[in-house]
Amino acid sequence: MYKPYIKPVSVAKPDVRVPEPKISKLVLFVCRLFGRLYLFLFLGIARIVLRGGEHIFRAYQKALSGKSRCIVAFRHPNGGEPQLLMWFILFKLRSMARKARFTFCRNPHVSFVYGYEVARWGGGMARWIMPNLGAMPVHHAKIDTAGMGQIFRAISEGPYPLAIAPEGQVSYTTESVPRLEQGTVRIGFQAAERINKAGKECPVEILPVSIHFRYGKMGEWSLAKLIRKIERYTGLENREGKAGFTERLEKARYYILEQNEKRYGIAGKDEKSFNERIDSVIEKALGTAEQLLGIGSGRQETIDRIYRIRQLCWDRIIIPGKNDFKDMTPVERALADLRAGEAWHAGRHMELVDFIWYFRVPVPLENVPLYEKIEYAQNLWDFANRTMGGAYSNRVLNVHPKRVLIQVAPKIDLSARLTEYKKNKKEAIGKAMDDLVTAFQDCIHEAAEYQI
Repeated sequence: MYKPYIKPVSVAKPDVRVPEPKISKLVLFVCRLFGRLYLFLFLGIARIVLRGGEHIFRAYQKALSGKSRCIVAFRHPNGGEPQLLMWFILFKLRSMARKARFTFCRNPHVSFVYGYEVARWGGGMARWIMPNLGAMPVHHAKIDTAGMGQIFRAISEGPYPLAIAPEGQVSYTTESVPRLEQGTVRIGFQAAERINKAGKECPVEILPVSIHFRYGKMGEWSLAKLIRKIERYTGLENREGKAGFTERLEKARYYILEQNEKRYGIAGKDEKSFNERIDSVIEKALGTAEQLLGIGSGRQETIDRIYRIRQLCWDRIIIPGKNDFKDMTPVERALADLRAGEAWHAGRHMELVDFIWYFRVPVPLENVPLYEKIEYAQNLWDFANRTMGGAYSNRVLNVHPKRVLIQVAPKIDLSARLTEYKKNKKEAIGKAMDDLVTAFQDCIHEAAEYQI
């Protein structure tokens, strides 16, 4: 499977065609046959526990019978959440609901919304499975009328709930909510307004879902192995065995940060905190990527600059609208290849920022739960990985086996807020966003108190 992040790109490629979303019985059969094995072998998921089940059972019962429209708003801190939730909803939800005395009028399903770049780096298998399970691609950084039209039809007309990650992308932290984008709430309100104007009594509800990993003794062994790997790559091996967990990771993260400061020629680090130094690297890295692409930063926020750079990089590596290069002269083709190579290198700076924007958190203390230590160590490796030119596809997620806790919060009814939305859209969206953040924070607190 060709993945551009594994080695530098030097050749531009034709456009990637993503089929129209549909539900294929063949793909459903394949997922039923191999889905659980995939979750175990590739994501290390050994056991799944559902809490707050009555919230998702009730939401699905209403949505599948056409009495409501549901948006499953799921946290996306690690990367495997869509695969896990898809398998769980398709093949486990109905039987679990039946045990709790909830019945569904049809088999449950969910239509995921994903970034178009996933189809580009995910390979042929992802491009076959996702659209054939009804998943819909959308662009982050450019107008996508067709993609948004599909999404609105799915939420307004059904027949299945829509799944969106309000974080917009992988956020790398489970135990806090660093940022949410307004897209999920905006889509929900606009769909509620359309349904209301059509004279239908069908509330639009957001269902917050949070996913948490837990580990046993094997997790401790995997953590020790991962820390040794980080120290080997940074030349900070703990040969005498005297340093503790916090000290070892502290040394490694400062070493990696210093390497980035040297790379970008950043001085004056002694007067700055760790987070201030990270911010300096972010600005230099984004500026370098933008310079390579021949664009300015404008007045955009950091995340918007990341999205814009990512979009331009992919559009130069995999050229939109080009099925082949037969109509290009050798000079034009050579220039396209050069632009693709430049875009790949610009992408290395963007990928660094994509991660470290979320990495402004302190090193965990010795007495924190094992899952917090593992998450930080995985992120610290990713700091080294991005510094070396890697991307998400090189991220370490194989701390096995995992026990997964799916924590569901009560619904947020957007249709009940339509009057407020019509009076002041900004205020209504802001309140709904605050409620969504609170729901996710409540999930974090509840998950921390539950032992699996």
